[in-house]
Amino acid sequence: MSFYQQLQDSTEQARSTFLQAPIIQRCFSGNFSVDDYIAFLQQAYHHVKFTVPLLMATGAKLAEDKEWLREAIGEYIEEEMGHQEWILNDLAACGVDKEQARHGHPAPATELMVAYAFDAIARKSPLYFFGMVFVLEGTSIALADAAAQQIKDKLSLPKSAFRYLTSHGTLDQEHIVFFESLMNKISDPQEQAMIIRSANMFYRLYGDIFRELTPQHGLRPIAQIA
Repeated sequence: MSFYQQLQDSTEQARSTFLQAPIIQRCFSGNFSVDDYIAFLQQAYHHVKFTVPLLMATGAKLAEDKEWLREAIGEYIEEEMGHQEWILNDLAACGVDKEQARHGHPAPATELMVAYAFDAIARKSPLYFFGMVFVLEGTSIALADAAAQQIKDKLSLPKSAFRYLTSHGTLDQEHIVFFESLMNKISDPQEQAMIIRSANMFYRLYGDIFRELTPQHGLRPIAQIA
């Protein structure tokens, strides 16, 4: 069995628990509002803006025998640069002040996930970051395109409000194929165990963002602000 398949199998329960988050269930049943979508985008901004810094931190900490992985990190950095601005533009299309969104504070669960990512890279191993990549990109493929369509059908929002979701659903399909090839080169059992542990942790941490997601953690559209 390839390591990527082991990673899939070893995180199945955590993935299932993640998908039970109430807002995810409500999204697919059509029971959500513009405020829910804005709250999601706001928290996405507060972790996506750290993607490139986390990639840089990972590349800097990799040992010399992982030079092939550092080169892959370079490719990821080029792909991920500026994606947080897509989210701000989506928020603007929902009637939110971009600068208010940019300078707002993350929800506690979002801040904790980002903090754990930086800590794990520095204190444990840079390989822990790949557990985060597995969770966020795998989740994006599973949810992004379908969620975008559900939200489009339900809410009266322009097409310009969905660049982050629609782009990531397609882009991350390409990324996950690349990611699978990288993971299958990881043959050391201890390194594999690190990545599996990390993925399970990130399913919990990322799930906490969704479980705690409320309109109070987002920004109401300008028209709704008294």
